[in-house]
Parts: sequence; C-alpha cells; structure tokens
Amino acid sequence: MEMWDQEYIDMETEGHFLFEKDELGSFQFGLVQGRIDYRIENVGEIERLEFSWEGQDENDEALGRGWAVIKNDHIEGRFYFHLGDNSWFKAKKYK
Repeated sequence: MEMWDQEYIDMETEGHFLFEKDELGSFQFGLVQGRIDYRIENVGEIERLEFSWEGQDENDEALGRGWAVIKNDHIEGRFYFHLGDNSWFKAKKYK
C-alpha cells in the first residue's frame, strides 16, 4: 500500500483481503478491519472488482469503498475511507 508500510500492514496479523464466492468478504491491515460487499463488473474490456466495506479503524467505526483489477497472480486497486485517506494497493493471490 502506498500510504502505509509493511510493518503497519502486518501489525496484528498478516494484512489480507478475502473475497468469498457469495460476493462477501473481509479484510484486515494494521488496525483496520472490516466486512466487504463486492461485485465483479466489466469496465470496457477490463474485469474489475468493485466493493464497499464497513468495519473499524482503531476501534472507531469506519466505512468506505474500493476497486481492484484482477490479474493472474494478484489484484491491484485503490482502497478508500469515507471522507478520509485512500491508498493504492497490491495483494498476492492465495488459493
């Protein structure tokens, strides 16, 4: 992530995004964690995963949105806090 270093991302557990088959998921990085609601859409010729999320940032309620482009072995996109920071990210694909 461009806004936070790897030490922060893995502070409590290895930073991760989890996308389940039912268009729901979860994530955690640093002290931020939440639940995801996503859809996969075609934007022109590009398949893109769009999501909203709600959760906590250091025990304060937080929410936002994001998107990711699905690549062969990873996803990359942008993560947004509602009315706050946003950051580019890249995540390796685990099966």
